[in-house]
Amino acid sequence: MKTIAFTVFRKNASGVLDLVEQGESIRVLRHGKPIAKIVPAGRTEAQPAWKRPGLRLVAAGAALSKAVLEERRSSR
Repeated sequence: MKTIAFTVFRKNASGVLDLVEQGESIRVLRHGKPIAKIVPAGRTEAQPAWKRPGLRLVAAGAALSKAVLEERRSSR
C-alpha cells in the first residue's frame, strides 16, 4: 500500500486514481495522520452488519396473514 500526503493527492488526484484503478491501494495522510484509504472498487472490505441485507424467512404453506383472515371468516 502506498502512502501519500493530502496535498500530493489533491494536486495529482487523476494520477492517483489511475493507480487505484490498476489495483494499488493508497493511504492519504494529512499532517502525518491517516485520513483516508482508497482501494479499488472490486476489492471491498467487509460491510458492517447494518449495511448487509436482512435475512428473509420462508416457510412452506399458506402465508400467515391469509391463515389469520381465513380463521376470522370461519369463526363468524
